[in-house]
Amino acid sequence: MKKNNIVTLNQFISDQQNEFPFVQGNLSRIFRDIQLAAKMINRDVRQAGLIDILGNFGETNVQGEEQKKLDVISNEVFMGLMDMNGACVCVVSEEDEHIHWCPDGKDAKYILAIDPLDGSSNIDVNASIGSIFSIYKRLSLDKPVTEEDILQKGHQQVAAGYVIYGTATMFVYTTGNGVNGFTLDDSIQEFCLSHPNIKTPSKGAIFSVNEGNLNDFPQGVIDYISWCKESNKEENRPYSARYIGSLIADFHRNLLKGGIYIYPPTKKAPNGKLRLLYECNPMAFLVEQAGGKAHNGTDRILDLEPKEFHQRTPLIIGSSEMVDQVVALMNK
Repeated sequence: MKKNNIVTLNQFISDQQNEFPFVQGNLSRIFRDIQLAAKMINRDVRQAGLIDILGNFGETNVQGEEQKKLDVISNEVFMGLMDMNGACVCVVSEEDEHIHWCPDGKDAKYILAIDPLDGSSNIDVNASIGSIFSIYKRLSLDKPVTEEDILQKGHQQVAAGYVIYGTATMFVYTTGNGVNGFTLDDSIQEFCLSHPNIKTPSKGAIFSVNEGNLNDFPQGVIDYISWCKESNKEENRPYSARYIGSLIADFHRNLLKGGIYIYPPTKKAPNGKLRLLYECNPMAFLVEQAGGKAHNGTDRILDLEPKEFHQRTPLIIGSSEMVDQVVALMNK
């Protein structure tokens, strides 16, 4: 639908089908249902305090993290929609220990990896949260899906994106042809193009890291944070420290304004905390398409080979020059 220069997400994807034929058919169906899931979750997030879905669910997920009620609801929304559309053979979710097999997706081409509600520890204090998704194409249609189909490297993603539920609800995605952002117009319940062809600055003035763990960080990260805090007028330092504790919120701000997000290895979490398959890979795909970089201190994120569904990795992501500087210090 185009009206008064408004381009909806559905129209944008339809236009892409003409230019990039692979963005069609079942993949478009998955995008349609991710949009619907986002609208349903957005509704629940806006009304959470009124309909008694704030607070803890009373169980922990496979990560050992206490589940919020909205975690469970969001996961069920995604699973229910993917079960019905026949476009996904299976879904891997942060909230589930095992693969979720879609009953109508035996012959489907695509695999979805999701973090249904990132930053859920912030739900009860009304901070920005979101949903992250990553889409892979199964490697072979002439045999049953194996772990090899699911445990693909990040550079094999066919699409990735996130929805951020904040002061406005935004849908940001890539299919490997740049990054575009769409803002939900509540009056017509459509995601409308608001941030075309997003390019992140090569250098920013924001660093996002949980300094409460500073003493457990690698020396290179400690040195970088100290450098960020030094006064240098020519280089516009000190930089601003901005850390929400929600990957999606910190990433979104830094993507638009320029900056770096760091979740390094620590003594308690030597492999990092963030999950490769459905957090780091999709964000890495997005940031590279926008001109930034994503690294774990030793390797490019998109080159990492997953060994298990819930594998963790350190993450250094954002403006390219800033990422390069941190990685160089870590390997000094």
